[in-house]
Amino acid sequence: MLVLFLAGAPSVFDSFTLSQILTKALWLGIAAASLIFLSSYGGMISLGQTGIYAVAGFTMANLVHAAGGRNLGWDPWAATAAGIAVATLFGVLCGAIASRSYGIYFLMITLAISVIVFYFFAQVTTLSGYGGIRSVTPPAVIGNPVINPLPLYYAALVASVLVYVGIRYLARTPFGLALQGIRDDPARMQALGFNVSLHRALAFGVGAFIASIAGILSVWYTTQVSPGGINLAQTINILVIAVIGGLYRLEGAWVGAAVFSTIDNYSRLWMPNVGDWLGPDRFETVIGVIFLVIVLASPGGLVGIWESVWARRNRAGRGPTESSGMPAAEEVDGVVDHPAAV
Repeated sequence: MLVLFLAGAPSVFDSFTLSQILTKALWLGIAAASLIFLSSYGGMISLGQTGIYAVAGFTMANLVHAAGGRNLGWDPWAATAAGIAVATLFGVLCGAIASRSYGIYFLMITLAISVIVFYFFAQVTTLSGYGGIRSVTPPAVIGNPVINPLPLYYAALVASVLVYVGIRYLARTPFGLALQGIRDDPARMQALGFNVSLHRALAFGVGAFIASIAGILSVWYTTQVSPGGINLAQTINILVIAVIGGLYRLEGAWVGAAVFSTIDNYSRLWMPNVGDWLGPDRFETVIGVIFLVIVLASPGGLVGIWESVWARRNRAGRGPTESSGMPAAEEVDGVVDHPAAV
């Protein structure tokens, strides 16, 4: 139903909303989905997704016609495939390094990956420099997103649907089930004969593939790429989007991205001036307060709040069971937990 609504969104919303909110929310949602995939199914909270999608974006931008970088003049589709392949391979290598660490150590290693990528492209002037690469040539079907945002919007929508369906499918494969077992009890899975480090490294590679799609779309969206767009602030933004939507719920990636994009665009119009600490330029303050409120109200983010409200409504509507008089079963994340079960 939601996909049908989004497919018809261009007939409802103006070009500004379509470009600045919906399209942006779709590609940011894909970036957040790569993080949620790792956290939800692999138990790995990564801060390296921004660095990985930067590798895809910079690789593609250097291969096509552009102002800056290598400007090699490749066909945009070939450059896109190369960017995704390079970023995925980079992700597998990073996963091989980080896969043996857990908790805060894994978090810091992946953060270091993003920082290294940032300084690499900032300091290697032949590939970017601080000025970045501008006027990147997208595929002809995408055209100029500034003049006509419709093709890019539908490209981002199709990519989002494929990413969502692909992750759902992967979670039900033997690899996905093993990965979830490793998430819950890596020592037991190791004892059962599973290669825990290999599974975690491959999962990181899958996350890198998803993030690389977001990186390509971000370059098509802005028609440029620069180190300023992949700094620590953007790394934190991806994490904030995932947490606002629901860090362990795949749908939360796009929910959080939609909220983030909306606040980013309209907070400057709605926000009043309150002394020196709040005003139209204090977007970070607003998103920080919302982030704090959601984390305190529901660790499951906005999707978790919605599921809790819906579950309470269903329980109130059902009441006690007709025959046994026992209270209705409680549903938590799709698993029925009866309070009277032994």
